Amino acid sequence: MGKKLESNFTNMVLVLFLITFIASSAVGYVHELTSGPIKAAKEQKQTKAIKDVIPIAFNNNPAQDMIKAQINDKESFECYPAKKDNKLVGVAIKCNTMKGYGGEISIMVGFSMEGKITGYTVLKYQETPGLGAKMNNWFQKTGKGNVLGMNPTTESMKVTKDGGQVDAITAATISSRAFCDAMNRAAVAFAFVKKQSNK
Repeated sequence: MGKKLESNFTNMVLVLFLITFIASSAVGYVHELTSGPIKAAKEQKQTKAIKDVIPIAFNNNPAQDMIKAQINDKESFECYPAKKDNKLVGVAIKCNTMKGYGGEISIMVGFSMEGKITGYTVLKYQETPGLGAKMNNWFQKTGKGNVLGMNPTTESMKVTKDGGQVDAITAATISSRAFCDAMNRAAVAFAFVKKQSNK
């Protein structure tokens, strides 16, 4: 009886080991199979975001030329320099702020070499639908709070309620302030990139 029990236990351990091994191999295989397409899709989305915010002709690959710009002691932003025949014509900056109503807001913003905003696209947000979530369109050229052409490198962006020049999203002042904060932080990164390019 004892030997039979011991034999059953050994068989169960072997079967469990075999199942675990097969399952983990399958997971590894699926990961290898999908990691390439996922990475490619992510890069394609990023390239599109860069082109959307820099409507200036360039012929380099900004994603390959990406540099990190230190904006304070703890944070750095990804900066994508757009070049035409090796001359810097604009910069796309992936910036964020934690001051959103729902937490983190991540934005890709483009700058001309004069420091003017050429475009932006919201990459991530958790703002209230119908209110703060309007930032996707509100601050665009066709929106009520259009920021394109503004220069946060010379004048810090603020909502009109705080004495600034940006029309806040109706009933979403916190989200609007967070948007301005992200733009101001991106301007610091842009100044860093411009300074590096002049060396």
